[in-house]
Amino acid sequence: MRNRDPQVREDAFDFLREHADAYVDELMAEFAAERDDPGLRCWLLELIAEARSAKALEVFRDQLESMDESLRFWAVRGLEMLDSREAGHMLYQARANGWIS
Repeated sequence: MRNRDPQVREDAFDFLREHADAYVDELMAEFAAERDDPGLRCWLLELIAEARSAKALEVFRDQLESMDESLRFWAVRGLEMLDSREAGHMLYQARANGWIS
């Protein structure tokens, strides 16, 4: 997904979307390491959400406070997709704190 060719990037994203659950650890590591490309960070967080893994709870929680609206969106979506008690609690707290509406 770091390739400069837009089609290669899109193809990589599509592949990973279908197999995100198998790569969740690698996706979270890449998300944590990426600092220069906001679009790539957003794509990575979307893929992490698609993985529907409880391993990502902390990643989503941290992004609920992000200044980047796209990252907040995918953090909320990821927690909603988990549909767990912990995820629901995090969403409740974020709403109570005014981080999300």
